[in-house]
Amino acid sequence: MSRSSIGWVILAAGFFILFFGGGSRFALGLMLKPMTEDLGWSRSTLSLAVTCFMFTSALALPLAGRLVDRYSLRWVLAAGALMVASGVGLMGVVTQPWQVFLVYGGLFALGHAATGNPIVGVMITRWFDRRRGIANSVAVSGNATGQLLIIGMLATFLTTTGWRTAYGLLAAANLLIALPLLFVALRSWATADTRVSPSGTVEGGPPVPTTTTAAISEEPPSVIASGQFWLLVVLYAVCGFQDFFMATHVVAFAQDSGIGTALAGNILALMGLMGLVGVLGAGLLSDARGAQRPLLLCFVLRIGIFALIIAAQNTATILVFSLLYGFTFLMTAPLTVIFSREIFGPARLGTVSGVISMVHQMFGGLGALAGALIFDYWGDYQPAFILMLVLSVAATALSPLLHRGGGSRAVAAA
Repeated sequence: MSRSSIGWVILAAGFFILFFGGGSRFALGLMLKPMTEDLGWSRSTLSLAVTCFMFTSALALPLAGRLVDRYSLRWVLAAGALMVASGVGLMGVVTQPWQVFLVYGGLFALGHAATGNPIVGVMITRWFDRRRGIANSVAVSGNATGQLLIIGMLATFLTTTGWRTAYGLLAAANLLIALPLLFVALRSWATADTRVSPSGTVEGGPPVPTTTTAAISEEPPSVIASGQFWLLVVLYAVCGFQDFFMATHVVAFAQDSGIGTALAGNILALMGLMGLVGVLGAGLLSDARGAQRPLLLCFVLRIGIFALIIAAQNTATILVFSLLYGFTFLMTAPLTVIFSREIFGPARLGTVSGVISMVHQMFGGLGALAGALIFDYWGDYQPAFILMLVLSVAATALSPLLHRGGGSRAVAAA
């Protein structure tokens, strides 16, 4: 198989890994209200399981990245896909909170870390020498497409079969479709295993070009000490906090506001459609104008989005609010590996992108829990929306600082 053909196989494999992973991850947001009502739990209890999932997968991300850097990308992905399928299936039989923490917060979280955006992003970034922004965006759009199609179908099944059967159907899809597709792809790219050698070249894949950016990359202690690196950490923390507040609570918020179960579930699915548009646009903008531009645009848009829902909460504004937020949901995802490469270079790409994504995940878990605690205390989500607006304003003010000197030159060149 030619290198060009292998590249298309790698891109398609990344897309489908994230397609099923994204649909599986967002399913709990769809199930939040029916699960709590059926099992007699508070929203805080189930949202705490989301927080556990986020922290476990976050802490596992640097380890997964390290395994990719030192050993085989293919087998990390394969093991992760199997854990995702198993975790989703077991969610359909839980009866006690500790079981959700074990299955969703443990097994599924580890699988998600091994098959998430950073690991797929490493695979894409190492193979594609040019147009890395759009290539990563196409792969990451699998999340949005999975959210659109899988959550849309589950929302339909949920009204007739219940949440347990919906989880069973999702597990079956992972086992019967996602895993076979992955193993077919593994055989196809067996000669293109992107394991980095000590010299910094990619074994089995195209050589990593020597660029000016790579030459100015610093050693990890120097970069970690720079203001530019920590600014990125703060911005991704804010992004994660907002993203998983929305992913966990937007369906329940819509249902609380009088929107029917089917339409509320499809709101989450349609957010995936908008996310598909947003992530592809972010990739194109990143390639054309630099990675900071889509990052700044994301937070500017969120100021208006949260101001809208604070001002009015009728059916029309909830739909507009949800769809516009969906547009921003994945905009920063393909940028993680781009920033990481510019700071550390290709040899540490998996580890560094894993650390940044770990921060995103951990604060995402806090965002999901914060939304539940606010709802349980005040009885609505209005204070949470005000908090999200404040964070959007702060992130918008901080984002332009990535263009200024005094930090890592590698980041500034992204």
